Amino acid sequence: MSTVADRLAELGFELPAVAAPVAAYVPAVVSGDLVFTSGQLPFVGGSLTHTGKVGAEVSSDVAQGLARTAVLNALAAAQSVIGSLERVTAIVKVVGFVASAPDFTGQPAVINGASELLGQVFGDAGAHARSAVGVAVLPLDSPVEVELVLRFA
Repeated sequence: MSTVADRLAELGFELPAVAAPVAAYVPAVVSGDLVFTSGQLPFVGGSLTHTGKVGAEVSSDVAQGLARTAVLNALAAAQSVIGSLERVTAIVKVVGFVASAPDFTGQPAVINGASELLGQVFGDAGAHARSAVGVAVLPLDSPVEVELVLRFA
């Protein structure tokens, strides 16, 4: 049976280093058998590759890729507190925020970038509840932010 790292590699991804917090918080905490991640921006190598509003400066397709990057950062944060993503038994909840142009209504499609990747990596355990929320602005002018709640054993 393949590992989470194997499945990520098959999809052309690898887990990044945990993104350093940009304010006074920790990347993830454990409560019982749950991991709650802080909102994760789509940092690559410590910086944002795109900034601005989705539907204006950033296309929906680009934002969907940024949601995948943000969820990889969230998985790295989760792994940092439980030791291995092999311990994940369920992705419980995904909350995705999309910095949106005033007339942009495609937030669900953007956050599908995160949701679909979780399904590909975790199979049935990747099915989750979700919110996809349009907001006026995100930290550092990021187009997207993603947080996770995971169950582990």
